[in-house]
Amino acid sequence: MLCVIAAGVPSFDITGGFTTNGYGIHSPGSYSMTAAIVAEVAMAAMFLMVILGATDKRAPKGFAPIAIGLALTLIHLISIPITNTSVNPTRSTGVAIFQGGWALQQLWLFWAAPLVGALVGGIPPAARARKTQWPPYSSARLDMESLCSGVLRSVGCLPSCQRQEAG
Repeated sequence: MLCVIAAGVPSFDITGGFTTNGYGIHSPGSYSMTAAIVAEVAMAAMFLMVILGATDKRAPKGFAPIAIGLALTLIHLISIPITNTSVNPTRSTGVAIFQGGWALQQLWLFWAAPLVGALVGGIPPAARARKTQWPPYSSARLDMESLCSGVLRSVGCLPSCQRQEAG
């Protein structure tokens, strides 16, 4: 579909990039690799924090799509001049395949940065949102019950976790 739309211009060239993500000379603003890493990690972390906050059970119901959509808009406004905005590795992969060459060589950054951003943005807010001690164990005691109740509930995997008593 994109090719049909873009082909509506006589000067269209499929290797033109389709807003391919890049750094250095392939960045819209010629930003360095370091700037691209910092921007992509920060944007992914902030986006995940907004998603976790907006979808928390204590957040007002029905407003998550507004908060998430506005955050994504802001992320694009900030990072399009830096890297053409990735935040989503699959989006970066699709356009890199069309571009080939340098885009595939730089693709590692647009997979690594969102994953690091997810770690930075996801784990601490999830723990704070549930008022769980982080890390979820005391220095004096590390057993299955504390791991189960602390870790699994803090990341929302289980609503409750009870110790199984032997018969």
